[in-house]
Amino acid sequence: MVSAAGLCCKPLSDVLAVDYGGPSLATNVIPSHFSGDREAAVVLDVACGSGLVAKQMEEEGFKQILGVDGSEAMLQMSRKTGLYKELKRCLLGEEPMPVHWGLFDVVVIVGALSVGHVPVNVVRELFNFHATKNGGYIYMTTRDSFDNAEFKYALETELKQMEEEDLWTCVEVTEKEWIKVMPEQDYNYTTGIVYLYKKI
Repeated sequence: MVSAAGLCCKPLSDVLAVDYGGPSLATNVIPSHFSGDREAAVVLDVACGSGLVAKQMEEEGFKQILGVDGSEAMLQMSRKTGLYKELKRCLLGEEPMPVHWGLFDVVVIVGALSVGHVPVNVVRELFNFHATKNGGYIYMTTRDSFDNAEFKYALETELKQMEEEDLWTCVEVTEKEWIKVMPEQDYNYTTGIVYLYKKI
């Protein structure tokens, strides 16, 4: 089985082979709800990897993109895209985020919220108290697979708890085809859950 969280560091040919849908789903969901000036909006791409999300966001008109990732090798790949205004290294969940709090109109984390990668507690640290502006959007994804079931439950419990605390409102939750489990089979996909919240 292919892990979506590991695709950010793979060659583009590998990503295309498994038809990884995470980055493109961000551009399908966010622009349909974001009504502000896209060129002026400041976007934080968390666990930015090789820049797949930034590429999709830039094509939708978002120009002010900052990235954070725990791997220097990934940051080097992101730099080569020329899409980021700034890139910072940070081990998410272990180190304080090296960003200007309250700056971001949109915060995106695609493919990293899953078992063995970015921990659930990063959601509250990043998206609620600090990084996102009031009225800003937070876009997250996770895999809907057996090996990720416990993580998904913990994540959704935290998202719901934050909603009950009136910290944000749920805008959209959808299930999408995410990634080919076996690339040689056109029909065999695992699914992913897409979450979009708006900070109050």
